[in-house]
Amino acid sequence: MRKIVLLLFIISVLPVSLQAADSFKFGSVDLQKALDESETGKKAKSDLESLRASKQSLIDEKGKAVDKMKGDIEKQASVLSAEARKTKEDELEKVVREYQRIVQDSQAELKKKEADLTNTIIREIVEIIEKIGTEEGYTFIIEKGTVPYSNKSIDITDTIIKKHNESKTSQKKS
Repeated sequence: MRKIVLLLFIISVLPVSLQAADSFKFGSVDLQKALDESETGKKAKSDLESLRASKQSLIDEKGKAVDKMKGDIEKQASVLSAEARKTKEDELEKVVREYQRIVQDSQAELKKKEADLTNTIIREIVEIIEKIGTEEGYTFIIEKGTVPYSNKSIDITDTIIKKHNESKTSQKKS
């Protein structure tokens, strides 16, 4: 009996809920795609790659200095006094610590720079999403990455990318 009442209730409510659904406008956006494909996102990636390359060359240079020092100590091991060897090994330890510090500092700097750039671009994109949502009458715009399925017709990512690129182009001209 309960199943029949529940079925009758669902059948009677379904047309009303479908009519109400017509007044909703949904959109989805792929923030990662917008971040990757926007002009600002591409420039940020390029800037990060340049910074990463410059940091890597400094790390490589310091690494070669450490390797050279190790090699020199090994070559001279038989002719160095215990005290001279100890001094050289202490110098090597100092250079190795400096090398490790440079690696850690470089990684931290890259991580911070990437987070700063990403957060800035995401904020800009969210502002555009809010603007489009208001202007075009969307009820919901959800992030695609958190939804297992959405119809491609509600995906407004390309519109967001276009508007973001346009906003950056107009800012440069001002």
